[in-house]
Amino acid sequence: MNTTSPWLRRKATLAGLVAAGIVALGCAAAGDIVAYDLPPESARYTFEAETNGVKTVWEYTSGKPTEADVSELQPCMGDVVGGVGECRPEPLIFLRYDLGLDLDNTVKAGSVHQVTIIGYYQEGLSTPPKVTDLRVEVSFDGGRSWQPAPTKAAGKNTYTATVKHPKRGQAAEGVGLRISAADSGGNTVKQTIPTAYRLR
Repeated sequence: MNTTSPWLRRKATLAGLVAAGIVALGCAAAGDIVAYDLPPESARYTFEAETNGVKTVWEYTSGKPTEADVSELQPCMGDVVGGVGECRPEPLIFLRYDLGLDLDNTVKAGSVHQVTIIGYYQEGLSTPPKVTDLRVEVSFDGGRSWQPAPTKAAGKNTYTATVKHPKRGQAAEGVGLRISAADSGGNTVKQTIPTAYRLR
């Protein structure tokens, strides 16, 4: 991502939720806000983050923010630190999971199990896109090989995937998930969790 242009006209803000917990993308403390300068022209960007082995790659189109995009609840970073231009959250797809785990954070081996994935956006976008496609792949060998899991829409920005678990000995490293999603604005996300949960 090129942020060195001298013709900066806005700041974009990004607070990241990756996998099950809050992480700060490029920062040391959880919950920090990441702000970066972008040129005024609409352009395509790639944003990558890796935390605790979970890798997330976003591709998104950023255009000039409108007045409606500026949140009243969250101040513009430019106003706080003396930057220039308007600011707004970028249209990145974040993923929230309901893995349906038992109390010991495991799932029974040899079972057919459903995982729910919800796509969402940061507050502050005037018209958030709609998640139009979500695909799930599973791995039982620590991410060395992947196979598709049947996935279907289950509500607004919500999808369920059906995972057929092997015997516990065939998934000694647990169950990995790789999710690819796209929205109506052409933005995409690909998140890889080498070990999302274990079998018992």
